[in-house]
Amino acid sequence: MTNNFTASTGTLYMCATPIGNLEDMTPRALRMLSEADLIAAEDTRHTLGLLNHFEIKGRLVRYDEHSKEKQGAYLLEQLLAGKNVALVSDAGFPGIADPGEALAKEAIDAGIKVVPVPGANAALCALVASGISAYPFFFGGFLPKSKKNRREQIEAWKYIPATIILYEAPHRIEEVLKDLLESWGDRELACARELTKLHEEFYRGTISSCLEHFKENPPRGEFCLVIAQGEAQTEFVEEINPLDEVKQLIAAGMDKKAALSQVAKHRKIPKRELYNQLLQEGDEA
Repeated sequence: MTNNFTASTGTLYMCATPIGNLEDMTPRALRMLSEADLIAAEDTRHTLGLLNHFEIKGRLVRYDEHSKEKQGAYLLEQLLAGKNVALVSDAGFPGIADPGEALAKEAIDAGIKVVPVPGANAALCALVASGISAYPFFFGGFLPKSKKNRREQIEAWKYIPATIILYEAPHRIEEVLKDLLESWGDRELACARELTKLHEEFYRGTISSCLEHFKENPPRGEFCLVIAQGEAQTEFVEEINPLDEVKQLIAAGMDKKAALSQVAKHRKIPKRELYNQLLQEGDEA
């Protein structure tokens, strides 16, 4: 991978769009969408409505999970030819829990400049208004759809020493909460739905009390769960070797550098010491 880019290539702009309230659209994002040669969208019909609202004319190209291989190659070709591409998701920041992540990586590998155009993000909105510690936090996105894979993933993340943020659909939220309760115990939780929209709502309590809440209030809308670190986590972390803790965080999906930094800070030991131990075990840097 390289961080260098060629001046003759175009630029890929990762443009955040509102997650509900259209007033969250930034002037910079509007300008990028107006000036881009192409607008790559997860759902072109949804994005067309957004563009029409702001009276923006643009050439829309579909780029979603099903078309990313073919369309990604086309968009890279356009970028290499000097065209500027604005990438948007259905809502929020592209590249977070959506196929935009793949296009950004491919563009960087091809020496194309990738520029973030910040704006609304559901995970951070839920986190800052949750009342739960925001540092450190771990973003897990959507859990696997199959029950078996979901439970395996939940178990793998059980001892992550951080606040955990998850996205979930209304028809699966209760089953997910039951799986979390069974694996992690009854942790403090904030459950946010319809963020920035007319019916925005936060439920703050515990996993079990949230399940009780849904008995009287059937879940509707997209959910963001903010789940506090459990007490059992801290006890477990203290019992294991620091290097093993690093390996567990990496296995759970955390970036190697972030895992090293987190464990080194928590254990009050030099980051370089842990890094050297990984190298000694044949883990390439």
